[in-house]
Amino acid sequence: MKALQIAASGMAAQQMRVDVVSNNLANMSTTGYNARRAEFSDLHYQQLARPGTIAAADGTQLPTGVQVGLGVRPAAVSVVLAQGSLGATGGDLDVAIEGGGYLEVTLPSGAAAYTRDGGLKRTGEGLIVTSDGHEVAPGLTIPADARSLSINPAGEVYAYFNDRVEPELLGQFTLVGFTNDKGLEAIGANLFLETEASGPATPGLPGEDGLGTLRQGYLEESSVDAVREVTELIKAQRGYELNAKVITAADQMLSATTQIR
Repeated sequence: MKALQIAASGMAAQQMRVDVVSNNLANMSTTGYNARRAEFSDLHYQQLARPGTIAAADGTQLPTGVQVGLGVRPAAVSVVLAQGSLGATGGDLDVAIEGGGYLEVTLPSGAAAYTRDGGLKRTGEGLIVTSDGHEVAPGLTIPADARSLSINPAGEVYAYFNDRVEPELLGQFTLVGFTNDKGLEAIGANLFLETEASGPATPGLPGEDGLGTLRQGYLEESSVDAVREVTELIKAQRGYELNAKVITAADQMLSATTQIR
């Protein structure tokens, strides 16, 4: 009886679905987080009678055949790309990306990573970094005597000083785009890595080549929809229960079979 294995694969699939939903709910307050969705596909089919098989001497063919499915398997956990709402913070180094694109950061290994978390900080030397201390491209440094900063939608960073009227241009933030954003590899800490599936990183300036613009004093909030996630959780729970009932029914049928005399 294949029902036990089939229902077990269904329970495992619903468990993964619950894991993904729980991760989404846990990241409801994570800056720049996009919800994930578990996707599944059916397993191989046992071909008891293939469609089109000749079933009689006169050449009559089976229109559908007999194909018994063997369960379900995880196919992907994909990112639901959506612009999160912008929350005002008033911070000089808080920047939200309106539209597509990622900030490029440099990991301790020297490799490039990408993020939409615009909650930036500065080190004791004035270098602009992420909350985890990773340098943000193109490596801008804020002078120690700067009174305040201004970042325009094009990513240009201006510093204001007490002894000057005109601001000083420190540099310009760049953004990076990808052909397939869903192909990026998430490594935690709001960071992503380039993969073969995502395509190569394409750097550009904010507001150009389909990239978004920057808004100072705002952060992009998580795009998780709590109502939808709770609905998904209920559906996954019911699916798990139904597969458990199939296992119970299969066990009772096997038990009845062993009691036949």
